[in-house]
Amino acid sequence: MLATEKQYVQWFENETLYHARWLSESNQVPPVRIVLVDDKTSADEAYRLACAGTSMLWQGDFQNARQLLQALTRRIERSEQRKMSKAANKLSKSAEPEFETTSLSASNLLASNLESSKEIPNLFHQQRQAQAQRSRLLSRLLLALDAGYISQLRRAPDVSAACTAAFGELDEPCLISFRDLQGALGAAGWRAKGVPITNLGLSIFPHYGVFAPTRHEYVQLLLDAPLPNKHDVAFDIGTGTGLLAIILAQRGVKQIVATDLNPRALACARENFERLDLPNVQLQQADLFPTDAPLANLMVCNPPWLPAKPTSPLEYAVYDANSAMLRGFLQGAKQHLAEQGEVWLILSDLAEHLQLRSRDELLGWFADAGLAVKYRLDTTPKHSRSQDNTDTLFAARSAEITSLWYLKRV
Repeated sequence: MLATEKQYVQWFENETLYHARWLSESNQVPPVRIVLVDDKTSADEAYRLACAGTSMLWQGDFQNARQLLQALTRRIERSEQRKMSKAANKLSKSAEPEFETTSLSASNLLASNLESSKEIPNLFHQQRQAQAQRSRLLSRLLLALDAGYISQLRRAPDVSAACTAAFGELDEPCLISFRDLQGALGAAGWRAKGVPITNLGLSIFPHYGVFAPTRHEYVQLLLDAPLPNKHDVAFDIGTGTGLLAIILAQRGVKQIVATDLNPRALACARENFERLDLPNVQLQQADLFPTDAPLANLMVCNPPWLPAKPTSPLEYAVYDANSAMLRGFLQGAKQHLAEQGEVWLILSDLAEHLQLRSRDELLGWFADAGLAVKYRLDTTPKHSRSQDNTDTLFAARSAEITSLWYLKRV
């Protein structure tokens, strides 16, 4: 929902001063320079303004704003490609490849050299910086909405229901980036149609700000894993949409406590549990472990996989600065685990291929937490980026393995 501390922004239209509530899900600061743009504004001019730090308040046709945002995205991508080409040339000189490089694209050349290069972490962070810069530039195309999220633009759809579901009730005018508005509309679509989980024969319905389980190769691992002999109480730590708790319920676990710190995630999980009529799943808002609960015979967790700083609400499901959640979960697991209980940890090794975390470091965290590896199940990701050899980090992504670690008390 919207932050409790309200921020406002003002601008001039025809020498009249306007002001409105500033809404930004990516925590962009309120714009200082705002110019009015419309259907006559070229994409090149809009790109120049965005790069100069100027925000643009759209006054034209709503559908044309979509097209302008797409044109801005293309220009940003071309700029990113030029920068990565320079990085590829620099990397190729240091790698001394044994093949002819002139026939290779910049991205393919980078991918060919990644495995032996010490530049992998730098390339990852460069990519993250580029993503953050892209977000900042695209967020400079703004829309004004009346109270109740009503748009006065030509051919504007009714966005009030999607925005209310995403941001909460609003009884005053607001300024919002077109990109955030698109996010709310997209989330409304996911919430309506759901994400099919074919292994389970059902769909999960994500809410805005809750990571959609579009990548779920680990589901089969959870279905194949042998349950502990005693599995009457289980915890799902960081439940998100509630998918892991649903799998445990389908497998016959009698009492499940699902926790999350994010109110949006709790509301999302509750809706998914109610759809499936799962009265044996209890939700609790908690930072990791539940309170006033019995010791768990089984504890499952799918933490963010990459140790990097998140820059938006959705990224908290992917990026975990300094592996804080992962380490916190491991350090506290034994205290909440029954004597013969098991921890099921879902984790990709992409961080290892990106040289952001080593396998020895991970195993050291297990040992420090008083946990030992019982065994592990692995699977190969099938998502599109793992197959895309034009991706700068293709060599790392194509080598990725997703694992279900079985940990027991020492």
